Amino acid sequence: MSQNIDAVRISIIIPTLNEAENIKEAIATTQPNTNIEVIIVDGGSKDDTIEIAKSLGVKVISSSPGRAAQMNTGAVAATGKILLFLHADTCLPTGFDDMVRTALQQPGTVAGAFNLRIDASLLSLRWVELGVNLRSHFYQMPYGDQAIFLTKAVFQQIGGFPELPIMEDFELMRRLKRIGRIVIIPTPVVTSARRWLQKGVFKTTLLNQIVIIAYLLGVSPERIRRWYRREKLKKI
Repeated sequence: MSQNIDAVRISIIIPTLNEAENIKEAIATTQPNTNIEVIIVDGGSKDDTIEIAKSLGVKVISSSPGRAAQMNTGAVAATGKILLFLHADTCLPTGFDDMVRTALQQPGTVAGAFNLRIDASLLSLRWVELGVNLRSHFYQMPYGDQAIFLTKAVFQQIGGFPELPIMEDFELMRRLKRIGRIVIIPTPVVTSARRWLQKGVFKTTLLNQIVIIAYLLGVSPERIRRWYRREKLKKI
């Protein structure tokens, strides 16, 4: 990436499944910026997600459902040298494009992500943010809702996202850490509080930690996903 920094195209890949309530705002935060493309990879939405995305003039493609499969499909379609994976309920900060290009110019850096801010005023969520941001900086382990970015060449080198039913971002970071540094941009992305509000902040945080521990202990991702889905569907 020795060419003019603004000439390096960023492909923003957004996996969607019934995200009509969020997709317009997420796309809006990608505009206007220098030399980017936005690719919506839909996994079978039954609402107006696709129509809204098309009306905003971004590329829309379809994929089999599953975040990892959708993001890998988007990466194949991407024309940029840099890939940025954005969740549909997450908004990028102003000037993100320059931040991303500059971060990837740093020697030894193979990938990056942003600090996290959660879009709700609960004090407990400030503690969640603090924990996420400390983990990201000290352990170089950002997760998908922090807008992970890397060059397409590195993405291909590590084989893309492992097509797991859950923990695909966690496993991607483990692979990346073996080959270089993961930089965390201190300016935050802003993500929806919906998953914390649906189940409660404490329960959501606890479930997330149980999932990580189970994965590290060798429990199959499919089994973890089935259990996690049941927990999500339970009424609090």
